[in-house]
Amino acid sequence: MKLVLFAMAALTLCAEPLPKINEIGYPKMLAAQKGKVVLVDFWATWCVPCRKEMPELAKLEAKLRAKGLVLVPISADEPENEAAAREFLTKSGVKQQGYLKAPKDDDAFIRAIDPKWSGELPAIVLYDKTGKKVQLWKGETTVAAIEAAVAKLL
Repeated sequence: MKLVLFAMAALTLCAEPLPKINEIGYPKMLAAQKGKVVLVDFWATWCVPCRKEMPELAKLEAKLRAKGLVLVPISADEPENEAAAREFLTKSGVKQQGYLKAPKDDDAFIRAIDPKWSGELPAIVLYDKTGKKVQLWKGETTVAAIEAAVAKLL
């Protein structure tokens, strides 16, 4: 019975569309997380390192959620691949709301996140409890390095 209920919940989560996020919505999303340490993970289903680290990030978030860590996954997939992105988040154990990147101007959006970022994936941005950007990791990063940085902020 529990397995059936879990499967039904997972199917419901997969069926929910990923909200689109752009340069206007991103700061609002961050502001809504004030008081928490936020890890924003920019990823895509076609990105092998992204697929490798997402389950580990989900485990880290689950481990530190009670202390105030929030994982915000933002898929860089094309809109026609949204279903695959939703399914991957569910299979990876992500419990938080995921988003689909949909800026009006991709370059402006990327520069607004961090001028040192060119948009490569994966990219993880760490924010402290006040919403101040603390660190940007570009490319493959160990979860141990991310956890060490997070621990200093919790």
